[in-house]
Amino acid sequence: MKEINLTVNGKKHRIKIDENMRLIDLLREKLNLLGTKEGCGEGECGACSIIMDGEVVTSCLVMAFQAESADIITIEGLEKEDGTLHPIQQAFLDEGATQCGFCTPGMILSAKALLDKNPRPTRVEIKEGISGNLCRCTGYNKIVDAIEKAAILLEKGGN
Repeated sequence: MKEINLTVNGKKHRIKIDENMRLIDLLREKLNLLGTKEGCGEGECGACSIIMDGEVVTSCLVMAFQAESADIITIEGLEKEDGTLHPIQQAFLDEGATQCGFCTPGMILSAKALLDKNPRPTRVEIKEGISGNLCRCTGYNKIVDAIEKAAILLEKGGN
């Protein structure tokens, strides 16, 4: 067993982990953050995408010990304490960019990381920004529309 320190959704944690534990398992099993989904377990589908130190990572491929001192954002970290959705989450709902919802948390976090770095991306840049996330339901057009809408909402002062 090993202890690590990390910040998840703004809260500091000191957690004992097995040295073989993956970050997705730490999030789901130790912190009960079930919004992070495991799809393929090989980093190909993006369902387990989170933001770690400002970068999108597939948490199924990151060992928990690699998150020592990291600042992590999961889908649960976007909603405000009063229950208000983040503008990206709201745009996904408004634009019908969710169907089964399995890919949605990873897709939203990939969108957030993109918009944090590039507040006004083109449609091509949006497609590139979410290229690590697979969706089997929507055909991506509504997802791209939602990210465009979120960029406008964020530009107008939403957060």
